[in-house]
Amino acid sequence: MRKVVYPVALLAILLNVFLVGCGNPSTPAGVLTLEPNIMMSGEAGDPAVNNSVQNITFTFSEPLDIKTIAGAIRLYKLDSAGNPNEEPCVVRIDPGDPALLQVNNKEAGKFPEGEEYKITISWQLKAQTGRALEKEFIGYFATNDAFIPSGNPDLNNTRSQIVVISDLHMGVNDSFSEFSQNRPALVEFLNQIRNSQNVKELVIAGDLVDEWFLPMDYIMPQSESAFVDAIAANNKTVIDAFNSIIGDGNIKVTYVPGNHDILATEADIQRILPGINQARDDVQGLGTYVTGVHSEIAIEHGHRYNFFCAPDPISNRDITQNNTSVLPPGYFFTRIATSSVVEGHPASSNIFPEITAPSEKDESQFGYYLYAKAWASILSELPVKEAFSDKAIKTHIDGFTEDYAINDLIPQQDPNTGKLDVNLYQGVQDNWGKRQEIAGIPVPIPLQDAIIQAGDADFTDNQAKTQYFDRDSTKKIVVFGHTHVARLDPCTNLEGQTTIYANSGTWIDHMQGHPTMTFIVITPPKADSAIESVNLYQYSASQAITRLEGAQVITIR
Repeated sequence: MRKVVYPVALLAILLNVFLVGCGNPSTPAGVLTLEPNIMMSGEAGDPAVNNSVQNITFTFSEPLDIKTIAGAIRLYKLDSAGNPNEEPCVVRIDPGDPALLQVNNKEAGKFPEGEEYKITISWQLKAQTGRALEKEFIGYFATNDAFIPSGNPDLNNTRSQIVVISDLHMGVNDSFSEFSQNRPALVEFLNQIRNSQNVKELVIAGDLVDEWFLPMDYIMPQSESAFVDAIAANNKTVIDAFNSIIGDGNIKVTYVPGNHDILATEADIQRILPGINQARDDVQGLGTYVTGVHSEIAIEHGHRYNFFCAPDPISNRDITQNNTSVLPPGYFFTRIATSSVVEGHPASSNIFPEITAPSEKDESQFGYYLYAKAWASILSELPVKEAFSDKAIKTHIDGFTEDYAINDLIPQQDPNTGKLDVNLYQGVQDNWGKRQEIAGIPVPIPLQDAIIQAGDADFTDNQAKTQYFDRDSTKKIVVFGHTHVARLDPCTNLEGQTTIYANSGTWIDHMQGHPTMTFIVITPPKADSAIESVNLYQYSASQAITRLEGAQVITIR
């Protein structure tokens, strides 16, 4: 047999693996293991986030040899460029349990917030049996920035935090408005924002005023502007609170349009909130606000991706004779839904007409069929006492001058030809592609998905990844409203970097199965740090602020 000769370096590696896996070849068989009391990760660009770190305790698998501790544990703080800078640290073994090792910063106090740290433990640290770690332990962790209205000491009285609220749905009449009980709490919340030393921006991400949630028989004011003024008058305390913040000039207040205030013009919002910043697209009722140190944050309402709520400047132009008409079918959905709520969800004698499904190969007719099924679903869940043939819907807004029946909105099937057609929103299924183009949607949403999944909050939320993270590496944080379901999700972008999606939720009085009075707080990096944190909070009538989910952080380098 031919003799194999190994290089000296390779032989040393093989011996290490054979004896202990790696590290010190004199270590007895078996390795020392550890478990930290805080969350850590193995990646510098994706540290585990901890809300507060007072001390770090490592629990080892067996008692430690105190003589091996010196120089074995090192603590570093990462600067804005990601460079590790070693910091003095205090290391102690618990005298009552030598398997517990505690690490503190130089002051043996709480680790400052908004920072990223690296901690290393060498395999030179040994147990009393002589066992060592299989390899050097390296852990990365970040400390979360808390939102404290009275002031966060770690932010040194500097203004940096961005607060996002949405879906206030301030209505014109409290007898049917979705927002009245929470009004005093919102005023108190806005007063806390005004007095905060750390808030730099307040963003209203759509549905500030509600021009949709109206019973079918509600008579509109003479003009849309008069309607906005009436809503503002009904919610004067909230409007006054916003205007106090704007008037102080310390906090930038930005408004982004939503679907329920899709008709509120720039002049309307400026009239009731003088001096407010507005983020608007070229299309009425749409806007995206881009902010952040590196323009890494995008905030929009999220309705542009919804078939029933995105502006429709096409379908009804022959009816409205109005080149600026944009109301989508969701407006009429909401009018009917409001009547159902006001009427107490009455028993109804209405019968939705039977519709024979056309071939899917006929995309236009099959689109009408899916659209009709969506109407059937909402009318079964939200019955009204009015007959489908009654001219019960009072419009007189956005170019609509007639009273309409529910049947005007439902595709009807010709008994002879089987063809489907509709009076209002004629061709709505065919022009979805054009509507998306007008709305500036980068990745088109297929018609069937757009109709069938329109009511799914996850479908809207997922557009943050589809429309932003999967195509634009510059956007690291995206915030929507619209769904009323507050959430905070880590994502990744096309380059595999950590990103964050957040939904700011709602301030309406009741949201079945989900919290209300929710808001998002984004804290950009401090001068010597790359950590940007996003937190989801809930406000309460008792003025308490509760963090609803674990914070998410990204590194901005």
